[in-house]
Amino acid sequence: MPLTEMLVIAALFLATAALYASVGHGGASGYLAVMGLFGFAPAVMKPTALALNIVVSAVATARFYRAGLFTWSLFWPFAIVSIPAAFLGGGLVVPARTYRILVGLVLLYAAVWLLRSTLRGSADGDVADKTSRPPALWVALPTGLVIGFLSGMTGVGGGIFLSPLLLYAGWAETRATSGVAAPFILVNSVAGLLGHLAGITQLPPQIPFWAGAVLAGGWIGASFGSSRAPTTMLRRLLSVVLVIAGVKLILF
Repeated sequence: MPLTEMLVIAALFLATAALYASVGHGGASGYLAVMGLFGFAPAVMKPTALALNIVVSAVATARFYRAGLFTWSLFWPFAIVSIPAAFLGGGLVVPARTYRILVGLVLLYAAVWLLRSTLRGSADGDVADKTSRPPALWVALPTGLVIGFLSGMTGVGGGIFLSPLLLYAGWAETRATSGVAAPFILVNSVAGLLGHLAGITQLPPQIPFWAGAVLAGGWIGASFGSSRAPTTMLRRLLSVVLVIAGVKLILF
């Protein structure tokens, strides 16, 4: 890979990590979008996204936990079933064409969520924080199971699915959602990568350099997001990138 291309990708990864970490996310859908735009092979995209996700979500988890935003009672009902499901999903071998379509659909979904969050006037897509009530166990368990499996299969951490659900269902307020999303993404990304151990051999040689870039971006974003809201314009720009990458993966 040419040095210029490697540096451009690193810069895009850093910016993506900063933006996603500001709301407690690892950035997998953004990394997948970047790799899709640069024509990465599906076999490389999945483990790379999960590996970078682990780095950023670990930083975000630490920052949001220190800010007192983590809620164990909200976290464990989803995570306890999502972890084994992500492991199974990570080990699932999906045909390259099918994988590109699945990831393309996930990116389009992520783009819609990001855009709606800016139009509704809140960092996390909530119109206004209201009195929240955690979900019943019989609702949280199957929800975590489905999200975990999709996370492992596609190479995302699951936060892009969990966060909107927590907010729109009134199960958590905005800051609590970010505080739970980060560790949820962390455990699912680890489980997904362990389930896809064979894919580790597909990690590109540039991964240490890119990991450093997302580490810096994740620290900046998580520090910013644990105390204030991210900028609206950046989220809108990212939604456009996600749409372009999603369409490219599905059609080409």
